Amino acid sequence: MRTPVDLPKAYRLINHGPTVLVSARHGGRSNVMAAAWVMALDFDPPKVALVLDKATYTRELLLASGHFAISVPCAAQARLVTALGTHSGRDADKLSDFQVPLLDEPTAASPLVGGCVAWLDCERVPEPEVEQRHDLFVGRVTGAWADARVFDGGHWHFERAPAGLRTLHHVAGGHYLAIGEAID
Repeated sequence: MRTPVDLPKAYRLINHGPTVLVSARHGGRSNVMAAAWVMALDFDPPKVALVLDKATYTRELLLASGHFAISVPCAAQARLVTALGTHSGRDADKLSDFQVPLLDEPTAASPLVGGCVAWLDCERVPEPEVEQRHDLFVGRVTGAWADARVFDGGHWHFERAPAGLRTLHHVAGGHYLAIGEAID
């Protein structure tokens, strides 16, 4: 049985990829925000695409620095993800206020959020017209790391990890699902 979906909600039909945390740093200020519209774009060199609204502080830092990071949070971090996605970095220092743990990775140009299961450090590939018109940013991945408890040999292995390490998938209205069981 099919049911019609209001067109302004149609994006929700395909928007259940992993929720991520996007961070950037410039001029002594850092910020991190939750984002659901992120995807792989290319293999070699590896690139990602993400949507950042014009009103976000992270976008401002990204444009100023030319760098950003993507941290892939897990189910154990759902409350932190919600807090980072519902407060603006313009109003407060979210990293301090929410006690965001950071990884010590000297090669990363942007903050990497600790406790996550994967991290990508990226350099902006300037596309000013696309960024302005569609809020779409492209980044070349310059560094990548993963938690070996859930990713090794080039593959995710959530089925053998604790439930708290499964990735979060935002389905709207502040509700998440965790990635499910493997199907072979």
